[in-house]
Parts: sequence; structure tokens; C-alpha cells
Amino acid sequence: DGGCLRFNSDYVLLTWQPLISTSDKYQSLDWKQAFLETVLTICSLLWRMWLQLFYLSWKVLGNGDTWNGGDYMTAPGGGQKVNLLKAALQNMEEDKVVLFIDSYDVVFASGPKELLKKFQQTNHKVVFSAETLIWPDRHLEDKYPHVREGKRFLGSGGFIGYVPNLKEMVSDWSGKDNDSDQLFFTKIYINPEKRKSINITLDNKCRMFQNLYGSLDEVVLKFEDGRVRARNVLYDTLPVIVHGNGPTKINYLGNYIPKVWTFETGCSGCLEDLRPLSGLKVGCSFNGKYSGDTVMYIEEYFESDHGTDYLDVKVIGPEENIDRETSRNLGFEMCRQDKDCEYFFSVDIEVVLKNKDTLKILIEQNEPVIAPMITREGRLWTNFWGALSADGYYARSEDYVDIVQRRRVGVWNVPYLTKVYMVKASVLREELSANDLFSFGNMDMDMAFCHNVRNKVSIGKPFEKCFILNSVCQGVFMYVTNMHTFGRLLSTENYQMTHLHNDLWQIFENPMDWEERYIHENYTKIMRDKLIETPCPDVYWFPILSVTGCDHIVEEMENFGQWSGGGNTDTRIQGGYENVPTIDIHMTQINYQKEWHKILLDYVAPITEKMYPGYYTKCTSHLNFVVRYKPDEQPLLTPHHDASTFTINIALNSKDTDYQGGGCRFLRYNCSVEAPRKGWALMHPGRLTHYHEGLRVTAGTRYIAVSFVDP
Repeated sequence: DGGCLRFNSDYVLLTWQPLISTSDKYQSLDWKQAFLETVLTICSLLWRMWLQLFYLSWKVLGNGDTWNGGDYMTAPGGGQKVNLLKAALQNMEEDKVVLFIDSYDVVFASGPKELLKKFQQTNHKVVFSAETLIWPDRHLEDKYPHVREGKRFLGSGGFIGYVPNLKEMVSDWSGKDNDSDQLFFTKIYINPEKRKSINITLDNKCRMFQNLYGSLDEVVLKFEDGRVRARNVLYDTLPVIVHGNGPTKINYLGNYIPKVWTFETGCSGCLEDLRPLSGLKVGCSFNGKYSGDTVMYIEEYFESDHGTDYLDVKVIGPEENIDRETSRNLGFEMCRQDKDCEYFFSVDIEVVLKNKDTLKILIEQNEPVIAPMITREGRLWTNFWGALSADGYYARSEDYVDIVQRRRVGVWNVPYLTKVYMVKASVLREELSANDLFSFGNMDMDMAFCHNVRNKVSIGKPFEKCFILNSVCQGVFMYVTNMHTFGRLLSTENYQMTHLHNDLWQIFENPMDWEERYIHENYTKIMRDKLIETPCPDVYWFPILSVTGCDHIVEEMENFGQWSGGGNTDTRIQGGYENVPTIDIHMTQINYQKEWHKILLDYVAPITEKMYPGYYTKCTSHLNFVVRYKPDEQPLLTPHHDASTFTINIALNSKDTDYQGGGCRFLRYNCSVEAPRKGWALMHPGRLTHYHEGLRVTAGTRYIAVSFVDP
């Protein structure tokens, strides 16, 4: 006959008649069906009541209108917001509480119940957000009321109050659209009479509003059960509204609050709004950074090997004398003009993409600008920034390391991308239609691009802003995804350009790429598959260098060209006398001693310790060289001992293909290795036991790399 329902700590009184017995409609139905429909009717009523009780009604002001409020990021402005608010308040009921906030750079951490409770606890009729920094007139600082604790200055990006008090507050406003809204509210607040009459206060300890500009260090993430809050560690408060005011427009907190990413659910929206792949056409920009010869080589290789795989390829070489900014703008313009271009994918020369589904993954995410996360191997260096500092440069976000190391996986809104990213063509044609997106002030090219994207630089259109009450809705969001592994980023700062094959010197800077190119493909099988042969007693034979590695070492030596004369006098070694001379070039002569020692230490030492149990080596080797054998130069090497604990002898070219004859014979065992495999190493003791000789080369040229290794 009636009832009382306890719902979310508030009581809703409901009274109804026994519908089953009195309604003609329900008398004709089975009682179970009638009961079900009654329950559904009540639930529908409760749902509508719940929406009214526990959700804010909201209204968009100025949506679609041209923004005339000025660029108050660098100069006072925003008066248009006061004009819109003043007009909207005229039609509002007097007993309403109104929240007036930015929306583009605002995140709600909790609902209206908590907000209203905290508002009522202030015992004031209007509460403004508070800031650490004063804006726009610092000369008014002395007129601000002093506070014992908390922030002292007013921020106009968020405030809450009763309609009559808000009306009184804006009643004297007669400013223009480009006048300063914050200066107007500041002058009201610092006027003791008006402050008392309107009953205004500031949220000094950020219980309701958290402005981030100048206060980024105060705020950390607080993970609760299935939700995330922002916690102000300075005042130990949990703000309801987080505002990325000033230059902190995009902040990593929005990637979490309130339930965007949690430890319980992970990324809740990463698999929503995906775009199916059908009939898409992608324009690809290849961006070179090295010297002219290197870029030309790579671009020509790309065009000849893969040019037919793409709709269109345009090579801009160094002979055209076009700077990097202009070439990238040209790429964007090509996509804008091509009606079939739906996405533009830009990749710099430092990027090594290993995931063949990269384009598919990025397109499916359906974001305006998105990048695959790539890192430098073994470092925290990536192609994105997690946050910006107050002056617009790099700042490490609280979650940066966890994202880079993939302890948190998702799609992340970030303020800066570089090296590799995808842009929707529709965004290039509309929001980012400016001719030059890669220049802004004194910023470098990448920073300028991201600045212009964040601020939506377009041409032929008004400077658009939209409002959810007071909202700055400008800019295009950029995202990075680490939901998959995509590849890595090369280190190029110390890349040398003085050699024939400069990549040989990259073993320290880019070890993974160096290994993929120069270490034998079967090296990792040596231990697992026992890929070590013993052609002679205590002589071990195993693969170490790739074909490319062998070729590049030989070509580097021939390019250097300063082969020794093969005499006993040798000023390159200590003492100046060589007992067993060869025609050779030392690694020190081409400045490759450190790199070669790294090869011995990383790839030879582990095998040595397995094959010679109990012997551990640091691979100290003062004599590393490449020997050349030719029939008319030095065809062989007489029997000798090596001045080493053990010797490494790597074949750098192939018998029967590059030369005839050759090999190595161990006299004590009457055992020969006459068909060395290219890239394979012979490892044997140097002194006493393994007296050996180099067999005669009868045709062609044979090359070997030799190291005399001591502990």
C-alpha cells in the first residue's frame, strides 16, 4: 500500500495503489506478468528520479559561436564567458546551486553529492577555486586577504554558488568579450564589502577544486578500489574537480580519473570505439635526419624495394635544399589534397618498427593523433612525454616509468609526441589546416608541432572555443599506445660519419640493432642446440659474425688500405719486432679496438667459459687484427705459436667463392681445418700445445680476423 526506499543515503518516499487488483489492464494479465511490469514501472520512475537527484543538469554556453574572448593564455581575456554566464543566470531558479567550470581541461574525480557537501561545509554562498600564482595583475597581491594556510589567489576557471549570489556577483559586469574575466572576479573578491555582501570565499586547501598550474608537484594519484582520485599531498585533500589551467592543459591525471585506468580493470576504454579496417588508404612520410649521402641511400633503397607497395612515394633529396620543417609540411599538404588519403603516418629514420601490424593497430584506435610507444633499448628514453613543465618543456609524470616499462598498459593522452605518429587526414584538413605546423617561436620542430596540435592551429576558421558552462575547448588530443610492443628507437646523437660502414661502431649506442645486423643468425643456438664443433683436440668451431658483419669488416679494412708490409719490424706493437709477421691491419688503426673488445667480451667469453671449464676471462687482448692472404703477396704462414692464452680466428670470406686453398693445420695433432666457414670462429690455445700454420692460398684473397686473448 505504500513504502519507503532507502537509496544512496537519501530517502525517497513512494506511494502507490495495489495495481494488480484495481487496474483493468493488469486484471487481464497473468499475475506474474503483471507483477513484473509493475516492478519495471517503478524502476523506470526511480531511474528518472535518480538522474535528477544525483547527476548535475548541465548546459552548454556559446557552443558553436565564434570565440571573441581573446587569447588569455598570454594576455588577459575571457570576458565572453561572463557575458554568457550573466545571460544564462537570468532564466535559472533562485534556489539552484550552479557550478561554473572549464571543461576541455577539467576532470571530475567524484560526483555532485561530495561536491555539494563540501560546498555547504564552507558556510559561504560562492566558492572560487584557488591558485598558487596570481593572474593577471600581480600588483594586486597586497590587496588579497591573508590566509594562515593554503592558496591565496583566486582562479576563475571554476566556482560554485547559489543563483542569487552569482547574479549579484555579475550584475556590475559590462565588459567586452576580450576583457579579463579573472581580473573582474578578482576585484570583486579583494573588495571587502563586495566579498562580504556576496559571501565569497576561496577553496584554499583544494577540497573541491584543484588548479594544476604552479601546483603539479602537490598532486599524486590515489588508487582506491576500482576508482582513482587526485590527492593533494600538501593539504591532504581529495579534490572533486581537477583543472589543468594555464599551460598544463593536458595532464596525465586525466588518463586515470575517475575510472579511465585502474589496477582492477586496466584501460576501461581502450577497446571501445574502435574503427574497423575497410577501404582505408594511408599516406606514408619517411623523414631522414642523417647526412645527405646516408639519407639518399636509405630513400633510394626504400623506393626501389617498397615504393610499389604504396599509393604514392615522393623522395625529397638533399639536392633540393629543403629544410626538415618544409618537407614535413609538404607531406601533410599532399595528404590534405589527396581525397583518398584518410591517414598520414610519419616515421623518422631513427625508428625501428618490428610490429608488422603497427598501422592496423593505430588506425583501429580511431584517435585524431596517435603514436606507437617505442623506446631506446635498456633506457627510459621514448617518443613521448608524460607531462609538461610550467614553461612548456619536458616534465616526467608520476606514471612515466610504469608506462615505459609496460607495467601499465593502455592508450594514454600525452602532450608531446615525436619520431613516429599517425594523424587522421580529416584532422589535417579541418582542425590542423595551417600551412606550417612545425614552427612556433624558438621551439624546435617537434615541440612546435605538438604545441600547434595542442592549440589546434588552423586557417580560414574562427578561433573556436566551446563551453560546458565555462569551458576552453581548443586543441587536438594526442595519444600514445603501449598495448603492443612496436619496436625501438635508435640513438643517433653520437653516430659517427667518418667510416665506410658507420653502423659497425654502434655496438655501444644501439646494441640490439648492431647484434641483429652483425652477429650470426645461429649464434643463440650455440649452447641450446650444441652448435659447437671440435674439428681438432681442444679446438672449437662456432658461428659468430653474420655475412654482413664479415663483409663490412673486410670492406672497412680495404677502404682504410694501410696494410702492413709483412716484415719483422713493426712499430705498431710493443718492442717494435714481430716474430711471425703477416700482411695485416690492426683494429687500433681504424679506431675499432673498444668495439672489438666488446665483441670478444659479449660473444666469445661466454663460450670460452663453457668450453674450458674453470677458466674465466675478461678477454684482454692487445693484439686484434685482420690478415690478408694472396698468392702473390703472402700466401701462407709458417708454423708458430701464438703469443696468447687462447686465440680467436674468424673466417671473413668463403673458400671456393673468394679464394682457393688456405686453412689452418695443427702440427702436433696432424689435424687441419681446410674449409673455414664464413663468419665462424676457430678458438684454440695459443702457447705450447697448439703449434700451427696457415696453409697456402693458391688463388683469390683470403681474410681472417685474429685476436690474441689473455686473461
